[in-house]
Amino acid sequence: MLLNVKDLEVHYGVIKAIKGISFSVNEGEIVALIGANGAGKTSTMHAISGLLNSKSGLIEFDGKDISKMPAHKIVGLHLAQVPEGRRVFAQLSVETNLEMGAYLRNDNKIDADIQHIYELFPRLKERRKQLAGTLSGGEQQMLAMGRALMSKPKLLLLDEPSMGLSPILVNEIFDIIKTVNEKEGVTVLLVEQNASKALQIADKAYVLETGNITVSGNAKEVANNPRVREAYLG
Repeated sequence: MLLNVKDLEVHYGVIKAIKGISFSVNEGEIVALIGANGAGKTSTMHAISGLLNSKSGLIEFDGKDISKMPAHKIVGLHLAQVPEGRRVFAQLSVETNLEMGAYLRNDNKIDADIQHIYELFPRLKERRKQLAGTLSGGEQQMLAMGRALMSKPKLLLLDEPSMGLSPILVNEIFDIIKTVNEKEGVTVLLVEQNASKALQIADKAYVLETGNITVSGNAKEVANNPRVREAYLG
């Protein structure tokens, strides 16, 4: 088991955003966390990556307890997050953004890995000297994913990668997620409002509703659950 979350609680003052959830991600899997706006999906991601302090519970990554570990140390363990809204460095070039993803590395393969990212995302190569802020939404999403991959993650957390993208670009981003998982061997935890697309590529899925996991299991089973179909799949 690569990620084990047990009895996780996250509070904002007196508000309980996450109410004692438990789930796991095995190496090599794509696991989808689906739910409506405000269900607690992003809070869960931020707690895992150290951007939010959990109130209680255990977060174990690759056999280590990371529950109270600061975010910069968690990245060093090869866990990377692509945040909602991309958050690229708008005033820096595409290539410099990719270099920033490798800031904790001190090996001599960074240039080769940048070239590999350009193979995965040919559009980034065409725009490598361009300022990241001038890219389209889809290109910024590719850049945010490429930047995270530069840290050589074992686990990639993707928070709403399809948000605000056209249907064609949504398909492209999901194809890239599958490629990263299957060909690069990166395990993926995917938070996504587009439940239909997420369940198509996931191995396992969890439904989060107002801070609780209400449905879980094999992605196909979850997709066929009448309650899930009605609420999320139209």
